[in-house]
Amino acid sequence: DVSSPKHGKVDPDNMPHVGGNTWAGGTGGRDAAGLGGKGGPYRLDAGHTVYQISQAEKDAVPEEVKRAAREMGEKAFKQRLKEIQMSEYDASTYERFSGAVRRQVQSLRIILDNLQ
Repeated sequence: DVSSPKHGKVDPDNMPHVGGNTWAGGTGGRDAAGLGGKGGPYRLDAGHTVYQISQAEKDAVPEEVKRAAREMGEKAFKQRLKEIQMSEYDASTYERFSGAVRRQVQSLRIILDNLQ
């Protein structure tokens, strides 16, 4: 069961964590920021293989937990914008231009990775 969203502990060794309710950047767990889980406040990729829980499990998260997670995610987003001295308008403008070339950038990254 989910209880309340949180960032989670940061693993100093960046080991992969699957499931549970402890680690930031884990996958397939609950409450902590990560990927493929449920109830976390925002997506956080630590660079590991992502394990997804079922959509039925995600849909079963209580509305109050979803609301708390959205609020925490929004707060973290605004804090990050402040850290990089970017306004919400700047962020939406960046996203608009970035989104327009996202596929081309991804293709270029693949080409460069293959060349290395």
